[in-house]
This record gives sequence, C-alpha cells and structure tokens, in this order.
Amino acid sequence: MKELFNTSWETVMLISASALGIYIAIIVLTRIIGKRSFSKMSSFDFAMTVAVGSIVATTILSSSVKMIEGIVGLAVVYLLQISVALARRNKTVQSLVDNSPLLLMDGDKIIDANLRKARVTESDLRSKLREANVTELSQVKAVIFETTGDISVLHEKDSKPLDLWIMKDVKRD
Repeated sequence: MKELFNTSWETVMLISASALGIYIAIIVLTRIIGKRSFSKMSSFDFAMTVAVGSIVATTILSSSVKMIEGIVGLAVVYLLQISVALARRNKTVQSLVDNSPLLLMDGDKIIDANLRKARVTESDLRSKLREANVTELSQVKAVIFETTGDISVLHEKDSKPLDLWIMKDVKRD
C-alpha cells in the first residue's frame, strides 16, 4: 500500500514536463488542423478523440514513452484525421467511414424496426421528444437518428412538406 504513494521529485517533474509538452502540442495541432479534430461528426472522429486521449495519457504517465514520441504520435493521428476528412468527399469513402442517418419517426408514426436497428428504446424516443418541446405526436414531421448518435426532432410548423435536400441521406428502411 505504501508503494502507491511513493514517488520521487524527479518523476513528478518528468510527468509535469510531459503533460505541459503534450498539452502545448494538442493546442498547436488543433489550431493548425481545426476544431473538427474534436467534433462529433463520424465514427472516425470519435476514434480520433479516443486515440488522442490514449496518446496523451501514455505519454504523460509512461516512463518508457518520450515526449517527442507522443508528439509524433499525435501529429500522425491528426494527419490521419484530416486525410480521412478530405477523403470523405468521395462517396465511397464516406460510406465506409460514416454511419447513415436513420428515420425513427415519419410524422406521428414510429418506425419500430429502425428503433431496433439504432438500439433506441421508446423511452429514449419519448425523452428526446420532450426535450424538443413536443406536446403531441401530430407536431412531429420526422425524428432522425443522426450519424453522431444524436436524435433530431423536426417539428410540424406548417403544412409544407420537408425539403428533400434535408432528408437526402436519411435511410427510411
């Protein structure tokens, strides 16, 4: 038990220096690459966030990983992220990297099969409808399970149909 709290000032200083170096590297790389680095846009963006966290933790806490190795690792992950973001302009790459949005409700009709596909319960759906200030199902034009895992509720504001462009990539089956 005593070993859990036993460390040297040298170790504390090395960890502090690594933390500062990695922190500065993240700020610099994020400023260069952009905020997209930590967005919640696709599964690849999520993987990027997890990878950055892992590299940061390993670099700071592992004595076997030098700060420069951590910075190089971060730079490679950031370059991969920007490469995939650019490659996603190609529809084939986009279909491999991104999930498709999925229609959960079409008007006031709940699509049970899509709830199961998205692993969303009716309770989750009701919660999102309440968050969106829906008081009657007749107020709903569509509910969409987005590529990020968020649920969007489109309201019935008037009798106009939804713009097809907004619904373009949404799977209905």
